Amino acid sequence: MNIDKVLKFFVPKDHSFYPLFEEDAKNLVKATELLKEQLSSSDPAVHERLHQEIKQLEHIGDEITDKSFQALNKSFITPFDREDIHELTAHIDDVVDSIDGVSRRICLYKPKNLMPVYKEMANLIHEAALEIKICIHCLTDAAANKEEITRACDKVKEIEHKTDEYYYVAVGELFKHEKDPAELLKNNKILEILERCVDEEEDVTDTIRSILIKMA
Repeated sequence: MNIDKVLKFFVPKDHSFYPLFEEDAKNLVKATELLKEQLSSSDPAVHERLHQEIKQLEHIGDEITDKSFQALNKSFITPFDREDIHELTAHIDDVVDSIDGVSRRICLYKPKNLMPVYKEMANLIHEAALEIKICIHCLTDAAANKEEITRACDKVKEIEHKTDEYYYVAVGELFKHEKDPAELLKNNKILEILERCVDEEEDVTDTIRSILIKMA
């Protein structure tokens, strides 16, 4: 057993990270709720208002990420590996950034019609965020909550597979039916980023799985 592992038994761990993780997960869920609302509306004024709210959440997410990295630099003994804390925080930030990217493009591109699948994919992004929130909350006692965390991670994986199917079908339909090159490019890019959101949510749960394995 190396010295780092010995120290972990005797030196109190810094638990200040858990409130930051919880805050980050709540911020992510809020962003997905606003995205759902934005993609359910056809009103450009509503799109712009909700984008500004999402943009604010993106800034809040950046602040949480900065606080986490600062805490990481100051802490001697962390709840779990430093690399995993860094990855977990960075991956959550990536999802919120991508949600902001979708929202921003809805306002900039102003597609003539929002594809119905946008709303379905936004619902899946929201569902995955709720599962991530469960995982984060359960990390405070990962050993006791291992089954619940694993179940939530598995659910995100299922959501990712379902989103992939939505994405490929939607892209196929888009290229088959859309005759306006500009609209085709707009919608294809929006679909791409919506699909990326769920990929990045799975990155979050992959990191959480890694944490569970290392804590076993």
